[in-house]
Amino acid sequence: MDTVPLPEWASEPCIMGIDEAGRGPVLGPMVYGCLYCPLSYQQTLASLNFADSKTLKEEKREELFENLKSDPSLGWGVDVIDPRDLSAKMLQREKINLNEISHNSAMGLVRRVLDLGVFLTEVYVDTVGDADKYREKLSARFPGVKFVVSKKADSLYPVVSGASIVAKVTRDRSLRDWVLDETAQNITRNFGSGYPGDPDTKAWLEKNKHPLFGFPTLVRFSWGTCTPYFKDCTQVLWECDKDEEEGSTASNGKKQLKLSSVGFTGYKRKIEDIESSGKGRCKFFQTRKLELVTKFG
Repeated sequence: MDTVPLPEWASEPCIMGIDEAGRGPVLGPMVYGCLYCPLSYQQTLASLNFADSKTLKEEKREELFENLKSDPSLGWGVDVIDPRDLSAKMLQREKINLNEISHNSAMGLVRRVLDLGVFLTEVYVDTVGDADKYREKLSARFPGVKFVVSKKADSLYPVVSGASIVAKVTRDRSLRDWVLDETAQNITRNFGSGYPGDPDTKAWLEKNKHPLFGFPTLVRFSWGTCTPYFKDCTQVLWECDKDEEEGSTASNGKKQLKLSSVGFTGYKRKIEDIESSGKGRCKFFQTRKLELVTKFG
């Protein structure tokens, strides 16, 4: 969120709405947006024709976004979560699921607005998961703020409708202006809406998968949508512990998701051969010239 002069109304009781855009697509970032204003501006806010961004055409969303940006009685902010970050968090050893990522993003926006010095008294949030549990989680983190968490909040509360427009326009612009890192591959931008069911998106994924390196960085490779595209890809041997090689389970008894589950597969090889050869050893050990020792003299 850009640093801006604190408006005079920030010391008045204020309300804020939070919503997201891009939760479901397999391409591009997920964006959380917020809109905040004085509680005394709430009636005027209802007359600004904000609505759930999904019900508006792109031209109308752009117009409303420019209007709210120029309104001195409104403040706004976004959290843009890169597709690589989404996949990394969902596949790391201590996994963070999409609901938790969403909750953390929303709480981050609340914290940032409070840190600006805005006197937030009420926050309206479009729910992710169980609404009551989400509200309790938010209230525990910010006990001085009243939270209203509900389904379809973007249709019920104008301040959330405004946040929905902020998030959607930001994501649309991000996709439109996305700079593909893999320029040498002559990748086209005809990727459609980015949603898994879109035929253009499916065709783009099929055309732009790499047999060794997988997908361009625009793609959330942790999405189940990507798995079928890896069936004919090059097999890769990954250094791992013996327990992982055999398919370990987490302390809670649930089977850990391995890289092979998202298309990165390897052939069977004795773990002793891998470790004694030094090939594939973790860089941490290589740089310190550490080797596996099985016998002590």
